[in-house]
This record gives sequence, C-alpha cells and structure tokens, in this order.
Amino acid sequence: MSDIVKLIGKEEIRKIYDLADIYHSDNIDRVCDDLIEKYHITQGKFDPVSKCKYTIPTHWDIGKVYKRLILGVTEARSMDVVDALIEVFTSFIEEYIEDYNSSFYYENPSYILECYIQMQII
Repeated sequence: MSDIVKLIGKEEIRKIYDLADIYHSDNIDRVCDDLIEKYHITQGKFDPVSKCKYTIPTHWDIGKVYKRLILGVTEARSMDVVDALIEVFTSFIEEYIEDYNSSFYYENPSYILECYIQMQII
C-alpha cells in the first residue's frame, strides 16, 4: 500500500477522502476503475485471494474493519483522518487484516485498535 500512497500523494488522498460520501453513492467497481485509470495504478503482486481456504470477505467487510481502525487511531492519537489512513495502510497491521485464512479481521474493533497502538498482535 505504501507504493500507492507514494503514487497518489497525500493531497490527492485527501481529495478522494473529501469526496467519499459522493463516491459512496456510486457503483464501487466503477469508482475503483476510474481511480485506477486516473492515477495509473498498475496490477500489484499482492494476492490474498488465491491462498484463501475459506470464504473471502467482501470489500465492504474489510472496508468496515479499516474504517473502524482508522477512526479509532484518529481519536486515540488526535490525528487528522487522512494522516491516520495513510499510517494504518502502510503499517504492519495490513498484513494481518488481509490474511483471509485468519480471523483477525473479525476480531473486536477495540482489540484490533489496541494491537495497532501497541504495534504488535497481543
């Protein structure tokens, strides 16, 4: 994810965030395709789906986990939400949330936040 942050940049991420409620009312696949095209995002090598043995959570399911974590980090550290978003998506926790063979993304939001704050799975 850090490559995407570098590619798009903080100010563009802020613009996307500011338009989130508008994007939210549109087709998520089309919004994704438009952003991929606009920012020239290429296909990466990260593939949690092929290794998954169980039901794959939807992008909505994973999005909710990230949303709760980002808002929790924002509150706990009195941070700007975009700074928290970038920090979370470029941290160690992404690997655990997106391991669909584990149940980490189903954990209690306060547990996920505490793991993030302590910078380790507790």
